[in-house]
Amino acid sequence: MTTTLMSPDDTLRPPGADGGLRQAARRRYLLRLLVRRELRARYKGSLLGLGWSYVRPAVHFSVYFYVIGVFLGMDRQVENFPVYLFSGMVLVNLFTETLHSTTRSVTGNAPLVRKVFLPRELFPIASLLVSLVHFLPSMLILLGAAIVKGWRPSPESLGAAVFGFAIIVMLGLGLGLLCAAINVFFRDLEQVVDISMIVVTWSVPMIYPWTHVRTHAPGWVEDLYLANPLVSAVSLFQRAFWFPGTGKTFAFPPNLYAHATASLVFAILVFVAGRVAFARMQKRFAQEL
Repeated sequence: MTTTLMSPDDTLRPPGADGGLRQAARRRYLLRLLVRRELRARYKGSLLGLGWSYVRPAVHFSVYFYVIGVFLGMDRQVENFPVYLFSGMVLVNLFTETLHSTTRSVTGNAPLVRKVFLPRELFPIASLLVSLVHFLPSMLILLGAAIVKGWRPSPESLGAAVFGFAIIVMLGLGLGLLCAAINVFFRDLEQVVDISMIVVTWSVPMIYPWTHVRTHAPGWVEDLYLANPLVSAVSLFQRAFWFPGTGKTFAFPPNLYAHATASLVFAILVFVAGRVAFARMQKRFAQEL
């Protein structure tokens, strides 16, 4: 009787060697369970449940509209200011919620990470999907308001919307993967992310037109401002849903689509970097948690 010697590599693999985004995508059942679990945990004991996805953006919008639009007069400076404001707000909220929730996604599931092996990327992806669930009600409100103001779908407007959405999703998930991995080792990162969300709100042309930066800031500040990928994404969404319902006299940032293309390339590079960093650091997640 002959015995065939097998290399350990033929039968055994180190834990996590076959993980990654592709493996996470193949485990759609687990992904659905994680999304449902997070939604149920967030709305446990709530009377409105997912109805809060409508209440929260409505209250958020009302505060900004009345303070910035009515009291400070921005409603008189920007045509159809409510749609202008909300078309930027839905994207900014998607980005901030994605980055906030993905940063905590691994540490928030520490018991599962310690006891069960599954692709760790499932956690930030599930957080992104939950953010998209909350994004849908805001989009319905935006579409309704835009239609009332005269918006009609066109290839250019839909293309701009998809372009801006892609920048936000790629950048949010890429930064989320990176922050989720680092947060396992340095929990102070959660506080840094929370503080940065305040800066994000004011660093895009959401509650003011971008021309205010050109008027009141030095040239180098304007260049730095326009290089922000979030500025390109928000401007594209405003181009998609706000601009068609106006007199079309507003001038968007120069070379908007060139800046947006560079922003998308940058977002993809951030996603790749976040994916690589997450894959390398995840080997130590269990022992750190």
